[in-house]
Amino acid sequence: MNTRIFTIALFVAAASFTAVGCKKKNKTVEAPKPAGEVLINEYCSSSEHFSTPEVFRATATGESMDRETAKKKARSNANAELAKTISATMKIVGDNYVNSTEFNNKEEITETFQEMSRTVVDQELKGAIKICDKTTQKADGTYVSYIAIELSGAKIADAYKNNLSQNEKIKADYNYEKFKETFEKEMAKFGEGK
Repeated sequence: MNTRIFTIALFVAAASFTAVGCKKKNKTVEAPKPAGEVLINEYCSSSEHFSTPEVFRATATGESMDRETAKKKARSNANAELAKTISATMKIVGDNYVNSTEFNNKEEITETFQEMSRTVVDQELKGAIKICDKTTQKADGTYVSYIAIELSGAKIADAYKNNLSQNEKIKADYNYEKFKETFEKEMAKFGEGK
């Protein structure tokens, strides 16, 4: 009996020792910083400047020896990034919306959606507002402009609604509620970090 209790106690002690040893091995070790590299934190590019389910956002920088040119470059780069994000999102929305409806010629309707996407983005981009604007100057005198802009998702959806309801190819079969539902599902992905 004593041998049996001793064996069980020895087994429990060995298992405990092994478990503690395994836990120590699982501890993460931070990798050393690469030699010669410096971490750069950019202005206007934190998580609060990312797109959300309610708004499209874009961040960018511009650099020039002239302060105003640096700002213009930053705004132009941010507009291009915002346009790219909206266009990509609306392409998915358009494809999903067309595929979920009873349109006879889905290929033609998809093409119409893509054309409309370009038009809406071009029109609405002018309404994008600055949510962050910082300018720095390097030691050599070069200005660096950091900017973040946003555009309301609802504003984009409304612009689509207006254009879709006026389009003769789509007008007869257009269902705004279904389009809005498809749009909102795609916008929700921004909140999920996708």
